[in-house]
Amino acid sequence: MKVLLTNDDGITATGLNVLRRALLEVPSLELAVIAPDSNRSATARSITFSEPLSVEEVEFGDGTTGFATSGTPVDCVRFAALGLIDFEPELIVSGINHGANMGDDITYSGTVAAAFEGIMLRLPAIAVSQQLDREREVRFDQVAAFVARLVEELEDVPMPEGTLLNVNAPPVEASGVRACRLGKRIYDDRMELAGEEEGRRRYRIYTGEPTYHHEDGTDFAAVADGYIAVTPLHFDLTDQAGIEELAGFDLDGLLRPAAREL
Repeated sequence: MKVLLTNDDGITATGLNVLRRALLEVPSLELAVIAPDSNRSATARSITFSEPLSVEEVEFGDGTTGFATSGTPVDCVRFAALGLIDFEPELIVSGINHGANMGDDITYSGTVAAAFEGIMLRLPAIAVSQQLDREREVRFDQVAAFVARLVEELEDVPMPEGTLLNVNAPPVEASGVRACRLGKRIYDDRMELAGEEEGRRRYRIYTGEPTYHHEDGTDFAAVADGYIAVTPLHFDLTDQAGIEELAGFDLDGLLRPAAREL
């Protein structure tokens, strides 16, 4: 198995390096690392096309190396597909992110975006995130070991083509693992004035503490109950019911000039 490991927290992030070491223990696994040179959190599926990207080979201190780039997580996956590393990856693993990526948050996540880029390239992919807790030191070891086993047994895991697995771990020792759907996030953002200078005002707009809808069967519920949540995701955003409704509407009529009353 040839695996590309990336993330959005940067190549020196603890989560990535704990997972890197766990994956190196998987028999017959070839591992390459391409990650941003600094934090690229919440960059979603952004790419860099307006300027050249820098790449630097870095040593991890255990005899292995990886590549740090000035690009985004999606750029990192593209680099692998375009030949920066010695092999064509067969699996994309993104993480371990410092913070959960559940529910609606996945649309902002650079971690999940890198995994989505994998399935765009017709490669299986796993996004991995660790929920943090301000009151205790969070360890990444358990979810790293789980993902390493998941990769080792991947041929037997039900994972349809074009689907990635979004893995989120609780901030405590997990009681088990649940397959679940995405939950619904509740955002409580407020616009706060941060300063004013020469007629220009500066605001903070992402200041609230988000919550979520409490529903059984969701990733939020699983993690809140102390379980690792695994959610299969795909990239087809088409609203099938919406197509049927639109098909019954006279869209051609919108090409004709509107009738105007005199």
